[in-house]
Amino acid sequence: MQKPYFWNKLNIQGAKIAAIVVFSLVSYQALSQYGVNNPYYDNRKVAYGFLIGLHSTAYRLEYNEAFVTNQLDTVHSILPKWSPGFSLGFIVNLNLNEYLDLRTLPKVAFYERSLEYNYTNELQQTKLKESTVVELPIVLKYKSARRGNVRMYTVGGIKPGFKTSGRSDLDTGLETLNIVRTNLSAELGFGFDLYFPLFKFSPEIRFSKGLINVLSDEPSIYSAGIERLRTNTINIYLLFQ
Repeated sequence: MQKPYFWNKLNIQGAKIAAIVVFSLVSYQALSQYGVNNPYYDNRKVAYGFLIGLHSTAYRLEYNEAFVTNQLDTVHSILPKWSPGFSLGFIVNLNLNEYLDLRTLPKVAFYERSLEYNYTNELQQTKLKESTVVELPIVLKYKSARRGNVRMYTVGGIKPGFKTSGRSDLDTGLETLNIVRTNLSAELGFGFDLYFPLFKFSPEIRFSKGLINVLSDEPSIYSAGIERLRTNTINIYLLFQ
């Protein structure tokens, strides 16, 4: 079984995460100069907003038994490659009680995922799959007590996704990597709310792990050695309400 270097990827994302932390700390210092902003904001039963997201994503690959047979004796390894992307969406937040919200975040996400095929003759080949996906994350948000203009929280839930288009839609058949049009992921993350006089800003880090196999049953020379393909995604969201 081939596993992606997930924790190494977290190190690559460290600069982005550190930038958000620094920005948030600066915002906190600015907010601390004022009184309590929007003290009754969280009393709203329903609140709306929008989000901007950046992500890094890759397939999670499992080999099948055919990979070690003579059929694929020229293939040394198949490695998932991490690629960046972004998303745009809306926020619909339902306040259940003081510490718990139910929210949905319909969004459009732009993905690039690829597999690198390494052959025993030292040649390499990359199969890139680009797609535009409509996603509908549904998550529970568990909030800490508010301290001045700051509130910590964690989120968890599921994320269905439906591919609407992609440059690879015309690239099908035996000589391509065929991927299904739907996906379902588990989501877990954390962030904090910063209360400004006119809005609430929430930087958030969320991890998505694919639950279903996205490899199509359609025969392909590039899927011959693969049993399952799932997805891993690291998301950084900026939410405005």
